[in-house]
Amino acid sequence: MSYLASTDPEIADIIRKEMERQRDGLELIASENVVSRAVLEAMGSIMTNKYAEGYPGKRYYGGCEFHDMAENLARDRLRKLFGAEHANVQPHSGTQANMAVYFATMKLGDLMLSMKLSQGGHLSHGSPVSFTGQFYRVAQYGVDPKTEVLDYGVVEEIARKERPSMIVCGASAYPRTIDFRAFQEIADSVDAFCMADIAHIAGLVATGLHPTSVGVTDFTTTTTHKTLRGPRGGAIMCGKENAAIIDKAVFPGMQGGPLMHTIAAKAVCFGEALRPSFREYNKQIIRNAKVLAESLMDHDLRLVSGGTDNHLMLIDLTDRGITGLEAEQALGRAHITVNKNTIPNEQRSPFITSGLRVGTPAVTSRGMKEGEMRQIGEWIGTILKDIHNEQAIRTIGEEVKSMAAKFPLYPD
Repeated sequence: MSYLASTDPEIADIIRKEMERQRDGLELIASENVVSRAVLEAMGSIMTNKYAEGYPGKRYYGGCEFHDMAENLARDRLRKLFGAEHANVQPHSGTQANMAVYFATMKLGDLMLSMKLSQGGHLSHGSPVSFTGQFYRVAQYGVDPKTEVLDYGVVEEIARKERPSMIVCGASAYPRTIDFRAFQEIADSVDAFCMADIAHIAGLVATGLHPTSVGVTDFTTTTTHKTLRGPRGGAIMCGKENAAIIDKAVFPGMQGGPLMHTIAAKAVCFGEALRPSFREYNKQIIRNAKVLAESLMDHDLRLVSGGTDNHLMLIDLTDRGITGLEAEQALGRAHITVNKNTIPNEQRSPFITSGLRVGTPAVTSRGMKEGEMRQIGEWIGTILKDIHNEQAIRTIGEEVKSMAAKFPLYPD
C-alpha cells in the first residue's frame, strides 16, 4: 500500500478504512467471504494488463499464451471440483452467467419459471426490475406458506400449466436443501431446460455437503465468491452437448474480453477448494450456522422454516415490531454486518423488509467456531430486543472488536 499511498492517498485512505472495518467487525452477510492471500495476489497481478478476447487457442490478440494456460487451468480445476463435463470461467458475475444460459437457450419473450425474489429467489431469476423480467415472460413459484419450504408438487403443477422454456432453481435466501433432481424431472416433463443457480451453496455442493446439480440439471451456474471463497466472478457448467452454445453465448454473445487477473484468481480458488481442508472448512460453516441458528432461537427470534440446512438463516422480525432496515442499522453500530432481507409473505418494500439474512462463511474463514457463534447469537438477540439502547450497542460493539482481534483477517 505504500506506493498507492504516495500516488493516490485518497483511495489508499478509503482502502485502509475498509480494511479496518473488516478487521474490527463481524461479517455475517451470507454472500460475502474472506479470500486467501493467494487469491488477493492473483487478483492484483500483472495478468490484468492483457486483453485476451476469445478462448484458449482461439484468441483475437497475440501474446496470450500464458493467459491460455491460466484459463485452461481454471477450467480443468473447476471441472474436477464438480465433476463437470464442460466449464466456462469467463462470466464476470453470477448474473452474467445466468444471462448467458438464458441467451443460449431462450428467445426474447419466452417463458421462464423461477422462484419469487421475496421468497428466496434472485434478481436475475425473473424480477421485473432485472433484464430477465424485461426480456422474458415470467411465472413464479414460492415456498409453502406454512412450512416455508419448497413444495415440488406445486412447482410441477405450475410448470404443467404454464409450459415454460426454462425452469430456474437455486436461491439467494433459502436456508434448506434443494432437490435439483426433482426440478430436472419437472423440466423434462414439460420439455423445458433446467438451470440450477448454486451461487450461495457452491462450496457445500463441491464438497458433497449438499446434493449436486452438476450432471443432474442441464446447466449449473455459480458465483466464485460466497462459500467457494474465491474472487468475485461467475462460472457455468454443463454437459458436452451444450458446451458450444454456452461458450458462444458468453463470448461473443454477451461480453468481450475476459478479466484475466480474475480468472487467474479463480484458478487459485478452485485449487484451494480441491484440498481436503476445504471440505472441513465447509463442514464448519454448516456447524456454525446451526449453532448460530439455535442461539438466535434461544433468544426468541423466529427463523424462517425453523432453522437452516446450509450456511444461512432468515430472521423474521414481524413480531418484534421493527423492520429489517432498522435491525441492520442497529447491528451495524455494534460492528455486526448483516443485510435486511425479504421474508415469505413480505408486506414491506425490499428497501425496508421484515427480515434479516445472516450467514457464517466469512466468520468461519477467520477461524471462529461454535463458541463464537453462541456469543454472536447472544449479541444479536440482545440488540434486537431493544434497538434503541445505544449504551448496550456501544458495549457490545467493544466486545465485538475484542473478539474480532483474536481472529485476524490475514494472520500471516
